[in-house]
Amino acid sequence: MNQRLTTILIAAACAVVGAICLVWWFAYSAGRGFDARLERSLPELPAASPLLSPAEAVNIEGELLAGDGQPSAIEAAWPRFRGTNFDNIAWDSVPLAETWGPDGPPALWSVPLGDGYAGPAVMLGRVYVLDYDEEKEGDALRCLSLDDGREIWRRWYKVRVKRNHGMSRTVPAVTEQFVVTIGPRCHVLCVDAKTGYFRWGLDLASDFGAKVPMWYTAQCPLIDGDVVVLAPGGSALLMGVDVRTGQVLWRTPNPHGWVMSHASVTPMSFAGRRMYVYAAVGGMAGVAADGAERGAILWETAEWNHAVVAPTPVPLPDGRIFVTAGYGVGSRMFQLVETNGTLAVKSLYTLDRKVFACEQHTPVFYRDRLFTVLPSDAGAFKQQLVCLALDGTVQWRSGEEHRYGLGPFMVADDKLLVLGDDGVLSILKASPAEFALLAQAKVVSPKESWAPMALADGRLLVRDNEHMVCLDLRRR
Repeated sequence: MNQRLTTILIAAACAVVGAICLVWWFAYSAGRGFDARLERSLPELPAASPLLSPAEAVNIEGELLAGDGQPSAIEAAWPRFRGTNFDNIAWDSVPLAETWGPDGPPALWSVPLGDGYAGPAVMLGRVYVLDYDEEKEGDALRCLSLDDGREIWRRWYKVRVKRNHGMSRTVPAVTEQFVVTIGPRCHVLCVDAKTGYFRWGLDLASDFGAKVPMWYTAQCPLIDGDVVVLAPGGSALLMGVDVRTGQVLWRTPNPHGWVMSHASVTPMSFAGRRMYVYAAVGGMAGVAADGAERGAILWETAEWNHAVVAPTPVPLPDGRIFVTAGYGVGSRMFQLVETNGTLAVKSLYTLDRKVFACEQHTPVFYRDRLFTVLPSDAGAFKQQLVCLALDGTVQWRSGEEHRYGLGPFMVADDKLLVLGDDGVLSILKASPAEFALLAQAKVVSPKESWAPMALADGRLLVRDNEHMVCLDLRRR
């Protein structure tokens, strides 16, 4: 009985003490701002860009520095990622040499660059490349002479970028009036193409909720007439910006929360309608480019949904769209269908990674064939150049003696130009029937020569991750 009474008394005492503590706790909380202290104790919500804190807001206007270079008189252009017609083909190319001497094609000039894979654009005798200056810790849009590589001007702004398989990796979009770039951490810069005068800047991460991709931004900007087309993948899947003012003209809803990929936006026409096609992380969509429905989603599919998407969709005749990726993904052919003014998309076939795929670069469609370099996980065929018919049938592969790594490729003068990981440039016939090598030469260092190439008037711009070289490929 005494033991039972003792237990009851202890329990009662504990209850009284607990009540006193509870009253004290509420009184203390009210008097000392408990709610505020609790809020501070919770984990801080991540910013729109996990790599950029509010204290590091970027002044995109930055600083303009003048150089002593002079523009070339050459009028030929390579104005954007994948060239004039968005197909990585130099249709107006001068005749190219089919053989080279023991030293390879002549190198006209070479300039050092920061660590990265950003490719050049060419317009008005000028070469534009978005570089990264590690000493100043800033993105730097550099304007060089096509004649000798001397710097005409550069505009740079401070933004800290940690080395992550290089820094910059995009190609500027250029017209006779404007240059637009996207930096590694989603900063968009527009300047005057001739003078470098600042026009406007946008931060896609802080202003539009874009998430910086795992290997930084690889999306290249698109200038379509007076509109810059961007794919933030945050509060807007796509958006159109006035190239003169930076004013946002339209936004495409992003109801599924799709995220920015490493691919770029490409234009396409089907059934009398112009559209922009974009493969995000989450799915692929076509967005109206004109008229009252501009910015609206015309069709979408989640059947192309992968964690890493670097190659850009390839529009093909009759409303077909070919997409590919690396890391085990393979490829897929889609078909657009129009019914009573409504567009839909269906899958036609898929291809295994050992048949046709690419890790970084976008396949080239030429002479009714698709050309690509297979990824590293393509088994016995890894890193080989391959030619594919549109029905999914392989026409030829380059063979185990001819492998090219992750390097770029393009078409000019009915020839394929392929730059390998080893810094060796190959030129071969762009044949739908056979692999026909014409010449090879080492032109840059064997150090991640992955950047897209550019060709203007027979002058080929290639780079490794530390230098850009201008090669003279013209036939003598």
